[in-house]
Amino acid sequence: MHKPFLILVINPGSTSTKLAVFEDEAVRFNKLIRHDSGEFDLCAKTLDQLPIRLKYVHDFLDEAGFSQGCLDAVVGRGGLIQPIDSGTYAVNEKMKRDLMDDFASVHASSLGGLIAADIGELYNMPAYVVDPVVVDEMEPYARLTGFPGIERKCAFHALNAKAAARKCAAELGMLYEDGRFVVAHMGGGITVGAHRYGRVIDVNDAIAGEGPFSPERCGAVPLEPVIDMCYSGKLKKSDIMAIVNKRGGMLSYLGTNDLMRVEKMIRDGDEYAALVVDSMAYQVSKDIGAMIVALEGRLDAIILTGGLAYSVRFTGSIKQRIDQMAKVFTYPGEDEMNALAMGALRVLQGKQQLSTYL
Repeated sequence: MHKPFLILVINPGSTSTKLAVFEDEAVRFNKLIRHDSGEFDLCAKTLDQLPIRLKYVHDFLDEAGFSQGCLDAVVGRGGLIQPIDSGTYAVNEKMKRDLMDDFASVHASSLGGLIAADIGELYNMPAYVVDPVVVDEMEPYARLTGFPGIERKCAFHALNAKAAARKCAAELGMLYEDGRFVVAHMGGGITVGAHRYGRVIDVNDAIAGEGPFSPERCGAVPLEPVIDMCYSGKLKKSDIMAIVNKRGGMLSYLGTNDLMRVEKMIRDGDEYAALVVDSMAYQVSKDIGAMIVALEGRLDAIILTGGLAYSVRFTGSIKQRIDQMAKVFTYPGEDEMNALAMGALRVLQGKQQLSTYL
């Protein structure tokens, strides 16, 4: 029996910091820190939050009784670095510089790698990130758009999508790297990807406006009316981008991005709310069908995951359109902490090679 590995996991979000210590696969300690609206008022940019969040990590380790030499590794949520293959990456100086640049540092997830690097240096242990949103394994033929100078980019819920696919593969008695899966991550944004032998060969970029509309994103829309809006003089670029990423989709139709609230509206007899939700499910189903084509019609399973997967009504509307194509597995929610820990554990146990960020 080997000595269990102790892994510190750090997952910063815009309004929270999730912390945990895993002993191999099991959570030994965990804490959710919610940051109130005024806590970061003196921070001109997200990067300025680093010392505040770092102190929370030190306090957590002190409370849990971990001192230098107790832990084997620290892993943080990856940020908006350069496009990379899937994997577990050591946080090196190049990654730290990229996490601190003006583009990456706008998102709280970039703090995960930076905090991990500081803690790793202090505790003399390796610091990792696992499957950040910039994982890019798309095939060249999936990038062309028909508009020279504009190529499709890859930005999706890589961490949870791959973790869900690994879980499904294990249930099927196979390795993720040996399977073919379509994974729909359904949350505030929705991404649907084709996973072929451990690589995501195609996936919609929800940030750029591709794919189904979601609780707060507009998804793919006809271009001509959008171009007209851009030149109408009535809306600024920021207004258009807000509709694309923050105020579109279900929110724009029904005034809320909360599917539970909308389902209550439906139960109370709101037929329009039912139309909106069923349309969203219909669009997810169509994108699943497209990704089945990307896999040449050969797949081991279809996987539904993310926060919307808790809704039996929503997943049922999808399943009635796709369940004849392959077996459907549902894994509600986002188990990001476990996914981060398992990415580090695979490396520590020698089951996966550590990747180098170049």
